[in-house]
Amino acid sequence: MALFYEDLHVGQVFESVGRTVTDHDVMTFAGISGDFNQLHTDDEFAKKSNFGTRIAHGILVLGIATGLTQRMGIFDGSAIALLGLEWDFKGPVKINDTIYLRMTIGSLRESKKGDRGIV
Repeated sequence: MALFYEDLHVGQVFESVGRTVTDHDVMTFAGISGDFNQLHTDDEFAKKSNFGTRIAHGILVLGIATGLTQRMGIFDGSAIALLGLEWDFKGPVKINDTIYLRMTIGSLRESKKGDRGIV
């Protein structure tokens, strides 16, 4: 169900379903982005790292998070654009980890036109 500006309040929290990050996701992203850093693509190299295993690209995880936002459906037909993003990486995402998105409404203000709001 789509939510609109008037349906939201500061501090409101939304949580997504889970999404498992697979080896296929990481290798496909490496090919698309050109980022073949061994922490993401080489099992033997990654085993010797501080992580002990391969990890997903941070930007891949961020992209998956935007998909999780879309899957929640709260902005279907009600959002025009993404103007900014604040993101905290809490730790590495390893192959086959399942991630969830928790989104908190940080601020609300009416636009200059007054017929819409900026969330």
